[in-house]
Amino acid sequence: MAEVQAVKDLDTVRLISHLLERRYSKQMRFVWEVGINLALRVSDLLSIKFTDFTDGRLIIKEGKTGKRAEIKVNPKTQMLINDIQLQHPHHVYLFQSYRNQRAINGPARPLTRRSVSKAFELVSEELNIHINSHSMRKTRGYHLYKKTNDIARVMVMLRHSSESTTLRYIGITQEDVDRDFTELEL
Repeated sequence: MAEVQAVKDLDTVRLISHLLERRYSKQMRFVWEVGINLALRVSDLLSIKFTDFTDGRLIIKEGKTGKRAEIKVNPKTQMLINDIQLQHPHHVYLFQSYRNQRAINGPARPLTRRSVSKAFELVSEELNIHINSHSMRKTRGYHLYKKTNDIARVMVMLRHSSESTTLRYIGITQEDVDRDFTELEL
């Protein structure tokens, strides 16, 4: 299996969003768009409850690391969250499962990683690129780095503990570094 990378082209980011809605559902489009903007692991993203938002911030404890994540929600993401809540005012989870019979008659549950992975795989095959649920987090990190060239900021956003891990994670290669040296003349 190929290693999943960040989606480096912004037009492709938007195309993935469009295809997720057309081929799968509006909810999957929202998973992609909110996921890119919050840069969380998919397990943390899917476990978000509406009660985790306070004063324009998302406050959660990350499942993998146990670290507290406090994320200021940008206007686009807030609009998406408001839209989801308006469409499903009785939902507990931001990305609540509501289509199958068990979800209708049972306690509230979030979407599964498997359902998200399945939708992303469908779009991945159509575009002939390799994306999965981790692509959202990597994409956010990559684009923040390209905008700021500040690896320390990306490390803080992703809550990583080393620069080398972050550079490898967002897909910055020696080839990229070489290109930066040749293209930037002072």
